[in-house]
Amino acid sequence: MPSAKAHTTLSRQWELLRQLPNRSPGLTTSELVNRLLDAGFTISKRSIERDLNELSLIFPILRNDRSIPYGWHWRPGACVDLQGISVTEALSLALVEDAIRPLLPASMLKVLDARFAHARQKLEHMAGQNKAARWLDKVASVRPDINLQAPEVPDNILETVQEALLQERQLRCRYYSAHADKTSELTLNPLALVQRGTISYLIATAQSYADVRQFAVHRLRDASVLPSTVIGLDTFDLHEYLNSDALQFGTREKIALKAWVSDSLARFIRETPLSSDMTLTPLEDGHCLQATVSNSRQLRWWLLSQGDGLIVEAPESLREQIAQTLESAAAQYRP
Repeated sequence: MPSAKAHTTLSRQWELLRQLPNRSPGLTTSELVNRLLDAGFTISKRSIERDLNELSLIFPILRNDRSIPYGWHWRPGACVDLQGISVTEALSLALVEDAIRPLLPASMLKVLDARFAHARQKLEHMAGQNKAARWLDKVASVRPDINLQAPEVPDNILETVQEALLQERQLRCRYYSAHADKTSELTLNPLALVQRGTISYLIATAQSYADVRQFAVHRLRDASVLPSTVIGLDTFDLHEYLNSDALQFGTREKIALKAWVSDSLARFIRETPLSSDMTLTPLEDGHCLQATVSNSRQLRWWLLSQGDGLIVEAPESLREQIAQTLESAAAQYRP
């Protein structure tokens, strides 16, 4: 079996070949050293020159002797198609694999699965010698809220939803509403698929209504693609829809929030403002927070999570709602 050193040498030389330009004047050894350094390979100019001299015996590589330092490039007219992926490409594939799996149709994923496997194999083989290949051991993305487990979505349900979106066809299904605790027969017009945390939402309209709603994919039952064409897709703009804070779960109404916040909370939200127009005015005790925000359930969850570090002052209806919720919760804890 080839040694780890042999794997590293081969990968380095393969990356070197991929960096060579197709025409004169080519790249100098110093430029190639820097490019390989960016790809995670530490190598000297002398080693690069030795590699190029050896590789020129096998591949149609030319050295441009017209000026010093010399440049290296492929022979004009050479047909070069180097298969494989660089360390940078392998890292990119490994980082995005988990994120894109729920969002790509199964037919497209089958094409990428071999690339994903190739990327993992390359990083595993290169990890011992290449610092860049160990990048995945040094970075991570974590959820800012409680680490809830992702709901199970049967493969056939997800594939049916993706197929309906891809073919722009209507979707027939049974849908379980957790709020109403009942299941309904629906004909949906699929408009988009959005991953929000651990949950996938199908953005759609339900026949025969025009308002756009979110349907949790894991609550779909017995889904099937209909031959009828989706209605409303030509007037739907996903980016505009997301910018409206629709996935905050509530109305698209904007409200002027005013609240007292503690000094410690003020320090945190000053770093991550609630809105672009948020202001924090120092008081004798705490700060006065003012911001234009969406009137959503997400907002109310956040306000309640701050406990006694925040007191809503306006709008009055929101203040009363938060107060009633807190009073009801406190009553549950009394003996």
